[in-house]
Amino acid sequence: MRGITRSTRSLITPAHVLAAYRQGFFPMADGRHGRIGWYIAEPRTVIPLDGGFKVRRSLAKARRRLGHEIRVDSDFAAVIRACARHGRVDAEEVWLSEEMIRLYQELHARGYAHSVEVWIEGQLAGGLYGIALGAAFFGESMFSRVPYGSQLALVALVERLRARGYRLLDAQVKTPHVAQFGALDLTHQDYLVRLARALCEECAFV
Repeated sequence: MRGITRSTRSLITPAHVLAAYRQGFFPMADGRHGRIGWYIAEPRTVIPLDGGFKVRRSLAKARRRLGHEIRVDSDFAAVIRACARHGRVDAEEVWLSEEMIRLYQELHARGYAHSVEVWIEGQLAGGLYGIALGAAFFGESMFSRVPYGSQLALVALVERLRARGYRLLDAQVKTPHVAQFGALDLTHQDYLVRLARALCEECAFV
């Protein structure tokens, strides 16, 4: 990825992962080997939690007609596994390694990692997961098995963060998927300022 720098650590614990987020880093497995690297994005993409968040008309219509149910943390393991499969370019490439999955599952057990899920007729149709710290939520990945599945999860996440007083929704790197919601690019220094402010507050995700 352009604009990304990396450092590595030989032994990684859940505490290391949380410390990295607090300092503006995010983890990702390295290509085909699965080694975890620590990354900084320049620019850093955030999704606005105020009036800057945009919902397209087609998505608004889908919300009304799909008959879906939003659940939180009902099947975190299924969501992160689906994200790992969804993000692969081929069968050998690893960006969300088994070690990372284990770390995030441990963080979920400790109350830091959360999933927002879209269910349709009893089936998991889409979702996302990330880390909640202070008044910041660090979005990690999303997946969709039906049209609009991941987008519905993102809208539900934003609504939840707004209702609970969150200040920052980190999207790491701008993609066409998040750009349509009004995502903003910040310099790394500006991101760190917003992050520090958000970490000074306390919010409850669940």
